[in-house]
Amino acid sequence: MSLRLVELRMILATAALLACLGPTVAQSFPQPPCEGAQSLPEFADPGGTPNYQVWSGSDLGERWTPPACTGWIPKEGTLVAIAGQFHYSGNVDGLLSRFGAISKLVGIQYWSIRENGWRTLITSASALDGPDANRPRADFSINEMKSGTDLYFTETDNRTAQPVIYRMRVKVTPGNLAIAIENVSPVQQFLFTLLRPGDVQSVHLLARAAPNVWTYYGLARTGVSSSFLEVKQESYVNRALALYSHFTGTLSAPFRQPERNR
Repeated sequence: MSLRLVELRMILATAALLACLGPTVAQSFPQPPCEGAQSLPEFADPGGTPNYQVWSGSDLGERWTPPACTGWIPKEGTLVAIAGQFHYSGNVDGLLSRFGAISKLVGIQYWSIRENGWRTLITSASALDGPDANRPRADFSINEMKSGTDLYFTETDNRTAQPVIYRMRVKVTPGNLAIAIENVSPVQQFLFTLLRPGDVQSVHLLARAAPNVWTYYGLARTGVSSSFLEVKQESYVNRALALYSHFTGTLSAPFRQPERNR
């Protein structure tokens, strides 16, 4: 066999291998179900614990371009994707009201990896009249949620103990609901800035899949934080699962460290 023929076969074999790897590499990052795209991770069975996946590091900023439906730009940090299905017999207004009821976020429980037990995730929360923490108001009505205007609320979690202002944007149709949330004030602890405005983002996509069955796809991204904020990847997952349970009205088993790893 000639040397040239051997080289040709090696080139063809390499090309075939890359062709096989291409889709795997392309799908190694999250894919929300935008415009009919196949979601990654895939949706779990209705009523079951949702599927989830975590990404972190510079790959998020260098190799992953967020789909247009998220409204995001590439950024480093930690990203959690959750995909589940849940039983729900009401209309979209009922789901919308869960997101508008900001005061009901207080007291949500999540499983703390650090403390190996249930802890309160959100200690205080209030809707706001504009991006001003000094102007608290009642929860948002259905009409306000459907108005298309930017809505603001403040929230304090159990780790930072200082309120953060968030902006919420809502898009709604009879069978679909898209909600994007982003911090517009920094996340601070004492005199230190842990995360800048725009570093804490989430997207919640809900759609009717069948009679009494809805899908939920959520993305939660946290930018590169100060070393003062030490949160394990598993904790990000459990916080996202706690919010999934709250908004879908279901119970989801949290991630727990195996005994040998504690």
